[in-house]
Parts: sequence; structure tokens; C-alpha cells
Amino acid sequence: MSKIYACVWSNDRAEEMAKFYKSIFKGTKIGKTAYWGPNPMGVKEGSVLTMHLTLLGQKIMLLNGFTEMPFNDSISFVVPCKTQREIDTYWKNLIAGGGKPVQCGWLIDRFGVRWQVAPADFDKWNTSRNLKKKQAVMEAMWKMVKLDLKTLKQAYERA
Repeated sequence: MSKIYACVWSNDRAEEMAKFYKSIFKGTKIGKTAYWGPNPMGVKEGSVLTMHLTLLGQKIMLLNGFTEMPFNDSISFVVPCKTQREIDTYWKNLIAGGGKPVQCGWLIDRFGVRWQVAPADFDKWNTSRNLKKKQAVMEAMWKMVKLDLKTLKQAYERA
């Protein structure tokens, strides 16, 4: 069991979010669900308070808060992909139903959660001691919205 996991404030959409992510990420498991009891905030007793899910091996807790809490760009989930097909599939599915592409492999899903759909080798490229290779990948990436694995790999290998 992981010693740390993320809590995502879901603006009363935890069940919908859990089903959406389960439909995208194979093997996702929805775990324990807690329900609101009597409370001073006016939240309906018996409605979902928290839902736990395991997404690509990472435990996440979705919290149905009682007020709107907007997401922002300071936190995102990174999905490392081994193939362009994986990048394309996750990208398409995460923006489905009202999400939007951003830049450099980032997107915002229909709930407002930020995602980075990136090649699995990106960390290796980005931390390379060869600054020319690292810079070549970064310059190629800055021109992209959805990332193109072949182009990024070529940029790294040619530098």
C-alpha cells in the first residue's frame, strides 16, 4: 500500500468521475466509498462523500465537497505512454465530453482536472546530461499540442 495518495475535490461529481476514469484506464478499480452523514453544510445525508479508486496503480480519493472548488494548472496527473497509439487514445478519451487540449501534451478533462499525456521516455530525455539533446526535445515539444512521439524521439537522437 502506498504511503501517500492524492485527494481530488470533485465538486459533487465523484461517481461520474470514477466511472469516466474507469472507462479510460484499463484495470482501474473503484474501492471504498464513504457517504455523508448528518452535517452542518446542508449536504444531503447519504450522498457520496469520498470514493477511492486505483488508476494505473495509483490510489486516488475523490472527495465530494459541498462548494465549488476550481482546479488550476498547478497540479496535474502525468500519463507516461510507450507508444503513439497510447498517447492518441488517452488524449482522445480524456478530452471527450467537453475537455480541451492545452499545449505541450497537457489537456484539461471535462471535470477540470489537468493531465499530461507524455512519452514514457520524457523523464529520461528531460534529465539528460546532454544539454543539446534535452534542448532539442524541449524545442520540438513547445511546437506541439498533443505530443508526437516519433518527432520527439528523432529530436533527441539527432541532437
